[in-house]
Amino acid sequence: MKSLQLDRPHAIIVIGIQGSGKTFFAEKFANTFNAPFIEQAMFDDASSSEANAKALMTSMLKEMLKTGRSIVVELALSTKSERADISKQLKQAGYAPLYVWVQVDTETAMARSHRASGINADEYQGRMRRFTPPHQSEHALVISGKHTFATQAKAVLRKISGPRNTSEPPHRSQPQRGQIIVR
Repeated sequence: MKSLQLDRPHAIIVIGIQGSGKTFFAEKFANTFNAPFIEQAMFDDASSSEANAKALMTSMLKEMLKTGRSIVVELALSTKSERADISKQLKQAGYAPLYVWVQVDTETAMARSHRASGINADEYQGRMRRFTPPHQSEHALVISGKHTFATQAKAVLRKISGPRNTSEPPHRSQPQRGQIIVR
């Protein structure tokens, strides 16, 4: 079993337009590293209103943060202010938030959305207009929604593991601070 163990827990927050490949990447990354996964659609489907979905999601997130384990989050964080709110909550809980922005061309994303949930072009355009790309101050890692999972995961792992000290031997018996352990 693979496990994501870091000196500080990370919250890998996957964002992007609908159909970009956010859920595919987030689910696979969480499963690969045995990390808890929170998905916006789970709360939307279980709730009768947007307010109830948000309250349920907030409650679940607070409970997961108590574990101190790195988590993967795929939420409808369309605006910078929504992302700032969750970043503040994560940092207060001792987490290092990392935004992973999954990008793909609009035509591909729209076609994927139509196949997955039957969304028409007008509805898709409305949802797309609500998404605000991350500001450079959010330090989002950009990955392609068309690349393989292995390529995407390597980019994220490089980002959260930090720089390597190349003067040390490649084989270590004990994990070093900030190093990712895969078992």
